[in-house]
Amino acid sequence: MSVFVPGHITGFFNIENHDSKLKNGSCGVGFLVSDGVRTTILESDSFDYEVNQGDDTIIREILNILNLESNDFKIVQEIGLPIGAGFGTSAASALSLTLALNEFLDLGYPKDLCGQIAHMAEVNLGAGLGDVIAQTGHGLVLRTRPGAPGIGEIESFEHDVYIAWKTFGEIETSSIIQDPIHKKAISDSGIKYWELFKKDPSLKNFLDFSNRFANETELMSGEVKELVYYFNSLDNILGSSMAMLGNTVFAFAYNEDAFKTLNIEGLHIDKLNNVGIVHD
Repeated sequence: MSVFVPGHITGFFNIENHDSKLKNGSCGVGFLVSDGVRTTILESDSFDYEVNQGDDTIIREILNILNLESNDFKIVQEIGLPIGAGFGTSAASALSLTLALNEFLDLGYPKDLCGQIAHMAEVNLGAGLGDVIAQTGHGLVLRTRPGAPGIGEIESFEHDVYIAWKTFGEIETSSIIQDPIHKKAISDSGIKYWELFKKDPSLKNFLDFSNRFANETELMSGEVKELVYYFNSLDNILGSSMAMLGNTVFAFAYNEDAFKTLNIEGLHIDKLNNVGIVHD
């Protein structure tokens, strides 16, 4: 049994804290990319796991929530994006694992409940607030109500566009979303652009508001700011900003050649993922 969950990049967001972990989350706007996390569950005589990068923190957390530590199977996770760079890899790991285990073990859980388990793992570990529910959508995703799947709400918008991204390394998400100063700056700016985007959910507004948010919150490193500025100076680039929360730059264009002609080392060219989760 294999389940693929795409990576998710947030452009802007606000933090919505709540006593209930399932209502704890964020509202904002982001998009799905073609790479992500694939989890495969295999028959085995004893419990085992194999992860191509990172550690087993998410796996252990999901197994603990599901109380499945004594079961015999092998978990294989292929993470196709940089960890800690703003791609929602921990959420994709949690969600793909929960969905795959649900089918492999015939647990009979509804899709939303699987999403809630993954969301709870994310909140428990301080890894993220809104990636799980966004990853249940496709294309450009507006999180209209905070919380886990089945509690929070999203709207998805399809666009035929190319994406380029380059990462300069990791940012520890928990160090940002749990810091009072960062939380206030993020929420004040994020709620403003979230309200504006809901009135006119265009691709242009997403890119414009993402860039304004990144500047207002002062989360961009010098190297990220320099590349974002460069992208935004080019006529054939629709817009560019920083992945929240990661030391990563993203840019959009209608034509793939707009990125292929650039001499930028480590630049990855992708397309907006209008499909979402895939069960194999």
